[in-house]
Amino acid sequence: MSDIIKLLSDSVANQIAAGEVVQRPSSVVKELVENSLDAGATSIDVIIKDAGRTLIQVVDNGFGMSPTDARMSFERHATSKISKAEDLFAITTMGFRGEALASIAAVAEVELVTRRADDELGTCINIAASKVKSQEPVAAAVGTNFKVRNLFFNIPARRKFLKSDKVEYKHIVDEIHRIVLTNPSVAFKVVFDNEIKYQLLPENIHQRIANVFGKKLNQNLVPIGVETQIVNIKGFVAKPEMSQKNTSEQFFFVNNRYMYHPYFRKAVTSAYDKLLPEGENPRFFIYLEVDPSTIDINIHPTKTEIKFEGEQAIYMILNSAVKEALGKFNVVPTLSFEEDITRDAHFTSTTVVRPPVISVNPSFNPFKYTDSGHKRDVPKSWGQMYDVNTGKARDDFDLPESENPQNEANALSIQSHIEYENDENYSGDSNQKYLQLKNKYILTSSHSGMIVINQRRAHERIMYEHFMRMLETSSGVVQKSLFPLVIELSPEERGLLIEVMTELNTIGFEIVMVGNDKFEIRGVPAELAEMDANAIICQLFEELSEGSSDVKLLLNDKIAISLAKSAAMSSGVALKDEEMENLFFRLMSCSNHNYTADGRKIMEIVDISEIESKFN
Repeated sequence: MSDIIKLLSDSVANQIAAGEVVQRPSSVVKELVENSLDAGATSIDVIIKDAGRTLIQVVDNGFGMSPTDARMSFERHATSKISKAEDLFAITTMGFRGEALASIAAVAEVELVTRRADDELGTCINIAASKVKSQEPVAAAVGTNFKVRNLFFNIPARRKFLKSDKVEYKHIVDEIHRIVLTNPSVAFKVVFDNEIKYQLLPENIHQRIANVFGKKLNQNLVPIGVETQIVNIKGFVAKPEMSQKNTSEQFFFVNNRYMYHPYFRKAVTSAYDKLLPEGENPRFFIYLEVDPSTIDINIHPTKTEIKFEGEQAIYMILNSAVKEALGKFNVVPTLSFEEDITRDAHFTSTTVVRPPVISVNPSFNPFKYTDSGHKRDVPKSWGQMYDVNTGKARDDFDLPESENPQNEANALSIQSHIEYENDENYSGDSNQKYLQLKNKYILTSSHSGMIVINQRRAHERIMYEHFMRMLETSSGVVQKSLFPLVIELSPEERGLLIEVMTELNTIGFEIVMVGNDKFEIRGVPAELAEMDANAIICQLFEELSEGSSDVKLLLNDKIAISLAKSAAMSSGVALKDEEMENLFFRLMSCSNHNYTADGRKIMEIVDISEIESKFN
């Protein structure tokens, strides 16, 4: 029997290595820019086309390479960073494994042009799928110019599973953020599809954060700084009012290298205890300096997961540093017992104090009318929808599992199960009773058991359908602001707002661009008039940044979802009986009352048999 174990060819071995190092276009950007930084570059240009599928180009003014070094750089494990195993425990450069260029060249067409300052001519090398096509001397500027074309051209399966351009661009931007924040003294120019995304000059770290993430964040950063024998910590944390629902602006760096560290993240977030609403996350930019021999960065191909010797001690130091910074800059609310709270109340011995009088219309019903002002039709026999005696099981009325709960094929059709009452004076079943639980849930009975409704999600669904109708009919009513709100946006936020500004202005917003990165909000929809316009826009950015499609219908859907979340009542609001009743009947009039627009369940039916089983 012949031997079956064989050595893989260099081409196959490089493709396997590329699977770890080159996961997507952003991986190529990371490796090439880090090589430029290691080469001492003070100016780096990054040019991207078609989200990196067509072209990734990185041009720097670094040291450059000799013809021999240029050719050797594409060999596996060829590196100038380390020479012995002990060097792995004192890494100070960004790259060191010598896998990046070999991996990139294995899955793309690569052109390298490089020249050292002492050389008259540079070198140009063309490689495709690990095969050297040509190498020749050329006239070139000092530094290195990498062009990576047709990524994954020889691995169609990998190219097929790349995400949409919007998602891939977001990953590239994330990598750019991590790099530019650790190298504020380096000038960067980033171009996406012939449009300049970033033009960053050498500056300090505070200015770099402001130029990347916007001026509004700049005014709400609190500096932190502490020096110990174990670790030196510096950087900035944002004030609680700048919190956000995602964690996209949480950055840890150790020895100027980005790292992902959930344990240290907990140290920071716990310092914000009771300062942030539930579900909100702080923004922070924290730089750690430690002895390189006390960390291990060689545990993951991307070098973002790092092990520390004294993690628990660093956790305590970091937590204390953030708490001290928040306290020092009066971020933590305090009570003053010295302030004269009656200074504006001029009482005399003859002053008559009367309690304020509030006028209330007890018959006012906020859910009784449609958006056009007419009385709303409500289901007369809605209870039959959940009656097991009608031949329909309870599960028949639940949405089947689907990636898109709005799919018409899966959505519940109310009209097929209930009748509508045409009498304009009809206001629901007067015998129906409602109970509020924990100011969060509404309980009511049905023929087959009990209905439990999440009141905030119900209201969110109602508002979602309201805003969708406004988007479809362009029927928004503007509530003008007495003092227009001026907002300064980051490049990503600017692009998002421009993309949706037309739609927003048709439903009641009045947003005007007054500068390159400045916008004026002069009005908002009447339904949102009492809310913070800045918070509404921030919620919109978060919702839109998670999308992966620019289809108009889905764009409108994202806008309606975001505005509905902003307009929906908060959890913990006490409701009167008539308010619960009308919220319920308005929900029943929605096209889908089981799920919110983003797929969260609104109501649950507890069958009478389930209740009776508890007493057996």
